[in-house]
Amino acid sequence: MAQVEKMISAKKLVWALAAAGVLGATGGALAMRNAKGANDADTSSAAMGGPGAVTGAVPGNEGGSPNAATGANAMNGTQVAAATAVTTPLAGAAAPTAVTPPPAGLPDFAQIAASQGPAVVNISVSGTVKTRSSRTPQIDPDDPFYDFFRRFGIPGGPGGPGFGGDQDGGSRQIRGQGSGFIVSNDGIILTNAHVVQDAQDVVVKLTDRREFRAKVLGSDKSTDVAVLKIDAKNLPTVRLGSTKDLRVGEWVLAIGSPFGFENSVSAGVISAKGRSLGPEESRVPFLQTDVAINPGNSGGPLFNARGEVVGINSQIYSASGGYQGLSFAIPVEVANKIRQQIQSGGKVQHARLGVMVQEVNQGFADSFKLERPEGALVANVEEGSPAAKSGLRPGDVILSFKGQPIVASGDLPALVDQSSPGDRIAMEVWRGGKREQLNVVLGDASDRASRQAKSDDSPSASQGKLGLTLRPLQPEERRQLGIREGLVIEEVAGPAARAQVRPGDVLLAVNGTPVQSVDQVKSLLQNAEKSVALLVQRGSDKIFVPVRIG
Repeated sequence: MAQVEKMISAKKLVWALAAAGVLGATGGALAMRNAKGANDADTSSAAMGGPGAVTGAVPGNEGGSPNAATGANAMNGTQVAAATAVTTPLAGAAAPTAVTPPPAGLPDFAQIAASQGPAVVNISVSGTVKTRSSRTPQIDPDDPFYDFFRRFGIPGGPGGPGFGGDQDGGSRQIRGQGSGFIVSNDGIILTNAHVVQDAQDVVVKLTDRREFRAKVLGSDKSTDVAVLKIDAKNLPTVRLGSTKDLRVGEWVLAIGSPFGFENSVSAGVISAKGRSLGPEESRVPFLQTDVAINPGNSGGPLFNARGEVVGINSQIYSASGGYQGLSFAIPVEVANKIRQQIQSGGKVQHARLGVMVQEVNQGFADSFKLERPEGALVANVEEGSPAAKSGLRPGDVILSFKGQPIVASGDLPALVDQSSPGDRIAMEVWRGGKREQLNVVLGDASDRASRQAKSDDSPSASQGKLGLTLRPLQPEERRQLGIREGLVIEEVAGPAARAQVRPGDVLLAVNGTPVQSVDQVKSLLQNAEKSVALLVQRGSDKIFVPVRIG
């Protein structure tokens, strides 16, 4: 059926454009004045059949007389051009086939999804793990929240994450889904470490519906990056970008499999850069976005407006377990560094400085006579660490590291991790009211981990005095509880048991000092004589518990 067009006057067109926001009030008024002036000037010319006259029949009035064009419906040339550009298709008219480009200033999301989407994969995992307790309830693996509770744990359940075991402990089956993306055409895939954690069987599904069993080449829990390999050739790949020039407010696009809905696209903006999410994840300067991320999106790519991957979608902050406007992605530079190490040697190395730092607030800035509250205040220097050998002391404020300014204390761990063990780094510190230069040779974080493992074999000071077995909070537990720091109480005996401290409580502070590590608890208890006040979180409540130790 031919398309039927309806003409409108220039006056009505101007009002329509102004109402739609295409013309502002001032522009619309000016256009109306111009249109009115043009009408007045061309009236006689149009009536006489001059250059501004319409000599043909009006569309839709093909059988009309010339008077239909030369009488009341006469219009000047400008009006004809405007009127013929506006059409109103009637019901049943053929739909236009032209593709409408995105508005000026917006990225072409459709083009990014079409060109990069084939390199985004769905990852399904399964396996068997030992259960830690027989008192936690079972959940059907087909339940849509199975993966969420597998990672975050069941509120009030003993032992934190992990559930669904048999009556004798034994083992349980796990199943989960996530996303990933292909970075080389021979089958190298990047995803999150937590997606493939505890998995014995990993299946990768492409957008063309082909499925491959994947091998986990390696993973790094501290950065939450894993590298997979599938046996395939000539695969589509993503383009890797950089976060260096990425600005807050820029558009970004996520592609993944939320709740198993493969190749779903969502968009948003960069809300912040360099976010620190706590001591356990201090190595990663996260990108914060408002892109809708849900369970199943983990491991999927975050694209910039040019269609380049700038991050791996990793986490959300949520009180409900679903998207609430706060999403976090691992910068692509961090992920690519881990990938290169895993592919080259299968082992990931992290640099170590050996300090505990805290924020510089206005009170500290005034006390130390700093111009502004910036830098990382050194609270503790580990004995024998690279920081100790460099001459760094508690009370120093690190102002820059490797030539990069330290604005917040969370900037320092990320900069350390961007370096390699053995690197010699220049630091600028504030000490005694003036700036000083120090140089440090970074160590290997794995050396400290091995020493810590040996020390953990013997009873700790906290176990001796309090009767507590403690461990750091996992990232998922921090998100679930809505806290940034603390230690999970796994076992209770002695004084703590008599004070009604319970397994599953989270130790937040000792005598008013927030705690982040077992070593810190030991240090705080060394000078305690008769009793200590423990601040613990139990469910949603925070309570002080006095514990007599003398």
